[in-house]
Amino acid sequence: MEIKKGDGKFYIGDDEQNPTAEITFKPQGNDTFDVDHTYVSEELRGQGIAGKLTDKMVSFAREEGKKIKPTCPYVKEKMEKTSEYHDMLAD
Repeated sequence: MEIKKGDGKFYIGDDEQNPTAEITFKPQGNDTFDVDHTYVSEELRGQGIAGKLTDKMVSFAREEGKKIKPTCPYVKEKMEKTSEYHDMLAD
């Protein structure tokens, strides 16, 4: 299952406007991404897709030299529970 980069999002599916799963973000200042939303369709739930999207987002933020401010409750919990992500949390 390919995760594609869209405009302010990473997504799964053929159509960026109607993805089967997505994680959305927006720049906040020069050094932070606000990760504000995740969505996984019924057909993909239970397969760890939201976690894979979060992994992709964290990798992207690392490449860009930015931190993440997770305002999405899922991403916030996932990042707080995953020690490998702690260095990526914005203050």
